[in-house]
Amino acid sequence: MRIDRLVAEYGAPEVGIGSAAPRLSWTRTGGGVQRAYEVRLRTADGAAAERRETGPEQVLVPWPFRDLRSRERVEVQVRIESDDGWSPWSERLAIEAGLLRPEDVEARFVSPRHVGGLDGSAVVLARDLDLGGPVASARLYVTAHGVYDAWIGGRRVGDHLLDPGWTAYDARLRYQTFDVTEHLRAPGADRLVVGLGNGWYRGQLTWTHQRDSYGDRLALLAQLEITLEDGRRQTVVTDEAWRAGTTGVLADDLYDGQTTDLRLPLAPDAVADGPVDVLDADTATDIARLVAPTGPPVREVATVPAREVRTSPTGRQIVDFGQNVVGWVRLRVAGERGDTVTVRHAEVLEDGELGVRPLRAAKATDAYVLAGGTQVLEPAYTFHGFRYAEVTGAEVRAGDAQAVVVSSDLRRTGWFECSEPDVNRLHENVVWGMRGNFLDVPTDCPQRDERLGWTGDIQVFAPTASFLFDVGGFLGSWLQDLAAEQRPDGGVPYVVPDVVRELRGPGPDGGEHTPAAGWADAAVHVPWTLYERYGDVGVLERQYDSMRAWVDRARALAGDTLLWDTGFQFGDWLDPDAPPDDSAAVKADPAVVATAYLARSAHLLARAAEVLGHEADARRYARLSADVAAAFRGAYVAADGTVRSDCQTVYALAIVWGLLDTDAQRRRAEDRLVALVREADFHVSTGFLGTPLILDALCDAGHPELAHAMLLTRTRPSWLYPVGMGATTVWERWDSLLPDGSIHPSEMTSFNHYAYGAVADWLHRSVAGLAPAAPGYREVLVRPLVTGQLDRASARLDSPYGPIEVSWRLAAGRFELDLEVPPGVTAHLDLPLDEPGRTVGPGVHHVAGRWAPVGHPLRGGTTGATTGGSPARTARD
Repeated sequence: MRIDRLVAEYGAPEVGIGSAAPRLSWTRTGGGVQRAYEVRLRTADGAAAERRETGPEQVLVPWPFRDLRSRERVEVQVRIESDDGWSPWSERLAIEAGLLRPEDVEARFVSPRHVGGLDGSAVVLARDLDLGGPVASARLYVTAHGVYDAWIGGRRVGDHLLDPGWTAYDARLRYQTFDVTEHLRAPGADRLVVGLGNGWYRGQLTWTHQRDSYGDRLALLAQLEITLEDGRRQTVVTDEAWRAGTTGVLADDLYDGQTTDLRLPLAPDAVADGPVDVLDADTATDIARLVAPTGPPVREVATVPAREVRTSPTGRQIVDFGQNVVGWVRLRVAGERGDTVTVRHAEVLEDGELGVRPLRAAKATDAYVLAGGTQVLEPAYTFHGFRYAEVTGAEVRAGDAQAVVVSSDLRRTGWFECSEPDVNRLHENVVWGMRGNFLDVPTDCPQRDERLGWTGDIQVFAPTASFLFDVGGFLGSWLQDLAAEQRPDGGVPYVVPDVVRELRGPGPDGGEHTPAAGWADAAVHVPWTLYERYGDVGVLERQYDSMRAWVDRARALAGDTLLWDTGFQFGDWLDPDAPPDDSAAVKADPAVVATAYLARSAHLLARAAEVLGHEADARRYARLSADVAAAFRGAYVAADGTVRSDCQTVYALAIVWGLLDTDAQRRRAEDRLVALVREADFHVSTGFLGTPLILDALCDAGHPELAHAMLLTRTRPSWLYPVGMGATTVWERWDSLLPDGSIHPSEMTSFNHYAYGAVADWLHRSVAGLAPAAPGYREVLVRPLVTGQLDRASARLDSPYGPIEVSWRLAAGRFELDLEVPPGVTAHLDLPLDEPGRTVGPGVHHVAGRWAPVGHPLRGGTTGATTGGSPARTARD
């Protein structure tokens, strides 16, 4: 019996944690039921303390000691007691607090006075260092208006990219903490240099190409704290003593790319001899908004070698990396001094040339003026979404080019595999799409003049995201931005951070602009997902006021009728029948969709209130949910179960979210959904809001074989059509690339958009059969819906309690399942065998027997009635 992994909060940051009382989590191997645990604390001065608690808790356990002080570094260990006795102590976990109080910050923001204007180059800010003796330890606390990278003595500090990231800057600006002890011990550590680029702070944002959404001046705040070996402390802060200068990065923009003159010095070698201004106009406000990160930084997470270099019909040199990625091209070239090399990016080819129309106004171009000789080219202050790169100005071979993959460095936690290779490719596309779009903010797309944190996209995708990667800290931070951007009346913006200026004001009719169902509901659905998947009560506590404010606002919008049938709605955005120029012109009645979302969000808020012990709120919002559901039925559901607008999405919402009243009404609605699916020949007919629910609705209706038939359909619109067209990420539209290889005619089409990848959550829960049945996967429901259309499937999840793995196979009418359950987890088995379900505890389990089919593919009539919806719905809730 041993402790395998011990982390504070979600494991990030490594130094400079922003909590004075960080929660602890651990996984373990071996042993029986945990009866008690002990936590041992050692402080830097050698003092020790231990605390013992009884119970099985091991996920986000409250900090048992006094609060940490700013900068304090401690080490903790954990051991647990089970029926087998006490485990050994875990390895030591170092926890170091950041700057927890505003008064800890002595530095002030400084900005170049004469260089670094809105149309100017990237800049460096520098300060000479005069160390007072040998260094015992040192920390650099740093943030910026713009994006930064730092060097000490010519050695880069850390491996982060595009720090400090993108938050609701007016309310929350992240700072980073770096251990720079070794930097200052190295020879030549006589200068601190920081490079500044535009980033999100003043680069182009949105299709309006606004270049100074938050301000028009780059600025730096840095505080270097040094402890010398003799105990003396030395602090270097940004102040008027710093100097500024220009660099060879002549232009940098997230949309347009970077232009670099390599004949000019770059950071850290650029000359800094100009003055800076100290920006103290509102110092208290500036410092009060500083927050430590709660998720991992953006890093280079992989490289993809070029697959081939081809010549286009017009003679262009195009590099194919074989995978749609987010990042940039690292290119080795040889050339004369003054030669220019240009790299243009695109996700697809059209007629053999770069397909740049989907980029809209984004230039996605990096240009380099060579210094002469052989050089390696790559930008620092931009990123692109691409599979193909067109290179001019130098001859390139495949071995000269790599695609550098850039993403928030999230820990991978979930895997899936089955007997159908195209479904495996679909799942891999979902992973790549998430990796590309989880770049500090959960963006809709990474390539065109947008790249925004659309709330609707993450609302539907959060369950998939939380299986594939550890996103607790990442999305927890984004939710704090959502709350910061939330309007006084509780309304939630369409994007977070909220920079879509023209969508903030009055609506098209001149009246008050209203939020949109399914988008604003991210305020409730995403926190609930994090609680369900990670057992994080803290996220419900932090977001509760935001959740309640949104539901109250939606309730007010619904008025006395409780029917939300006014104001603009995105609705079931981008259903496959919507015209190219009007993605909101969909089949599902927007009032039906909006009212269903109000009922669902009120239901989830009631459950959150119950978890937090807010009993009066729990009763109030449960009653609101029931009343809205009754109004929904009265206005939108006919006696025969027909739901207004009679399309796949409205039935999916009504069935999965329990909005129907009687068994007869439900059966009729289920039969109508089945009929619509058959009429569509198993093609998907849903948009962003219906797609995550349609396969669950078919399973809840007792027809998992129809859900599998829809999954396995290969002609458009379907999930596998893009796979057949060579997709390596999930597309924004079901047919972003048409069968003839041309790009969809809409002005809005992306080849890397994760929303429709929400189907992966169904693959995990229903195909492999690994679903949460209690918060944090403390209990799991193992219920693969085996129809015979797939021969095998498996899923593995590194859950908060440790690895859970399900693997099943079907051959000659015999079903076999292998299951691995970690300590602390209980698994409820509901298998396609002619035997009752069972519950098992930790360990390795094998179950086999004759398969009891739940339905034959495409067979008419009602099949598999015993597969009812209740257990699956419990798992989803």
